[in-house]
Amino acid sequence: MKVLILCGGQGTRAYPYTQRIPKALMPVAGRPVVEQVMRIYATQGFTEFVLAGGYLIEEISRYFQIRPEWEVECVDTGAGTDTAGRVRRCLDRLGERFHVTYCDGLGDVNLQELVRFHAGHGDGATLTACPLRSQYGILHWDDKGRVTQFVEKPVLADHWINAGFFVFDRETFAGTEGENLERDVLPALAEQESLRMFRHQGFWRSMDTYKDQQELDRLWHPYSVKLDGSRPASIEPLPSWLSHAFASAEEGPA
Repeated sequence: MKVLILCGGQGTRAYPYTQRIPKALMPVAGRPVVEQVMRIYATQGFTEFVLAGGYLIEEISRYFQIRPEWEVECVDTGAGTDTAGRVRRCLDRLGERFHVTYCDGLGDVNLQELVRFHAGHGDGATLTACPLRSQYGILHWDDKGRVTQFVEKPVLADHWINAGFFVFDRETFAGTEGENLERDVLPALAEQESLRMFRHQGFWRSMDTYKDQQELDRLWHPYSVKLDGSRPASIEPLPSWLSHAFASAEEGPA
C-alpha cells in the first residue's frame, strides 16, 4: 500500500516561518515533521510515499533528493488546490487501496491494525480518531462557587476528532465530489454509510502554529528516538540550508 501525504498548504498559521520553508519541512525532534510522519509508516512496513505538494514544492523535492531510504515521489498538485483535490490529482499513482494522512499530525498509531480494521469492515473509507484534548484548563467547583479542582488541558473522552491516518479504497474515493476532504468528502461518505472510525487511544498531536511546533518538538522526541531504535534522533541532522532557512525566519520578511 502506498502512502499519500498532504503537504501542499501554505501554513499561514505558522507564519513567518512558512514564508521561507513549507510547513512540511518545519523541524520536529531534529527532522522535518513530514519525515517524522513517514517514519511512522516506514517502521511499520509502508515505505512507498507520494507527497502531494503545492506551496514551495521545490523545497520538499530538494530535501528528499538526499533521503534514499524510501521510494518518494513529490507531485505538484497546485498551490491553491484543496485537500480532496490533491488526493484526486494523485489517484493514478496509487493502488486500489491506499493510505492518506496530513504532513503535520504525529501519533503512535498501529497502522497494521488500522489496515486490518479497514479490510474487515467492508466499507471503502476509514479515518483514525482520537479523544479531544481541551486547549484550556477545566474548572470544578462546589455549590458555593469555590473552585475545588483545576485540570490542565484534560482529554475529553466523550468527544472524538479526526486525526488523519486514513485508508481509502480507490473506487470509493473516486466516486466522491467536492474539493475539500473535511467539508465535502468525509461528510458525504458518512451520509452514504461508507466511512468507519478506527479508535486510537495513544499519543497524537497536530502542528498548526509555531507554538505547536515548539510543544511537539519536545513531546515527540522520545517517540522519535524509539523509531530510530538505539540511535539518537540527531544522528542525521537537518541539512545546513534547511536549518538556516528556519532560523532566518525569525528575522522577518526576506
